[in-house]
Amino acid sequence: MSEKIEVVFLGTGSAMPTARKNHQAVWIKFKGETLLFDCGEGTQRQIRIAKLNPCKITRIFISHWHGDHILGIPGLLWTLALSDYKGELEVYIPKGTKRYMDTLLNFFVFVGKINISVREVDRGVVFENKDFKIIAERMQHTAKCLGYSFVEKDMLRIDKKKLKKLKIKPGPELAKIKLGKDVSINGKKIKAKSLTYEESGRKITIIPDTLKFPLLSKFADKSDLLISESSFLDEIHLAEEKKHLTSIDAAQIANKSKSKKLFLVHISQRYEANEKELLKNARKYFKNTEIPKDLDRVYL
Repeated sequence: MSEKIEVVFLGTGSAMPTARKNHQAVWIKFKGETLLFDCGEGTQRQIRIAKLNPCKITRIFISHWHGDHILGIPGLLWTLALSDYKGELEVYIPKGTKRYMDTLLNFFVFVGKINISVREVDRGVVFENKDFKIIAERMQHTAKCLGYSFVEKDMLRIDKKKLKKLKIKPGPELAKIKLGKDVSINGKKIKAKSLTYEESGRKITIIPDTLKFPLLSKFADKSDLLISESSFLDEIHLAEEKKHLTSIDAAQIANKSKSKKLFLVHISQRYEANEKELLKNARKYFKNTEIPKDLDRVYL
């Protein structure tokens, strides 16, 4: 059984926060890594309310430098420094935008110390370990902007029933089978393929502020969770002018990419009392659509 992936919607609002919706931030925790995607104003307080530990964050991925996605960084770094944060915090930002991070880090005087590594990244694999990788793709917005996909690596699994039938117990032979190597037991050659199967890794794609364009569906291809901005209801011309998506755009991307579930976030405050209409519109094109509340948790 695969280890669960925890997803927490720390903020689901748009450019201006409301009493119910904080600025944008998504928390993903998996196998010793805690990833924060964007860090809008108030994110660290949302972390506290959710009873999460900010010192567990290992990497921060910034989509772009608009205030509703980054104004929580100074406060979070301040708290981590005061909390004697261990290790190195890696911050990933769009290529060519390091001057903004430098300005942010010089904006106040740290009390305490924190080791920060800032990495400018572009499209492609921006982080990888033995368990998963993070893939970035350029968005089309009014500022340099990246979307991110969390992609768990495929796993080689062993059929326990077949092991039991062949009376293969823990030991060197089983270790080889786990690596996909054939073994000989009591003079009989056993192919690893006959005892194993490949389990596909899970995928979470986050589409931040962007104009709709064809590559988005390819980027989100077969996502288990697609978390997409949905700034507008059905005002296509306004969405194009501001370079954002409508709820219908997001649903069409989910449908074309064959994603399993769609979450609409970054919803403008103008729809606070009318979110059901966004959901209704989206579900015409992609039935398995939800609008999460701040602090909602999802497990894969």
